[in-house]
Amino acid sequence: VYTPPEHRGHGYAAAVTAEVSRAAREAGADEVLLFTDLANPTSNGVYRRIGYEALSDRLLISRECQG
Repeated sequence: VYTPPEHRGHGYAAAVTAEVSRAAREAGADEVLLFTDLANPTSNGVYRRIGYEALSDRLLISRECQG
């Protein structure tokens, strides 16, 4: 979720994320998960406050195609 700097700190991203998560669960999703940037303590704090918990850390390594 991206919030323009001038609109940060008002809870908009948290509210949207919480509502979409709630709607997914209400629609029958057994699980709802987020992929986040571990280097961003602000967003990770928001996600924890609305009920998400860290489960694992992942690293994606890709090789560019030479051609």
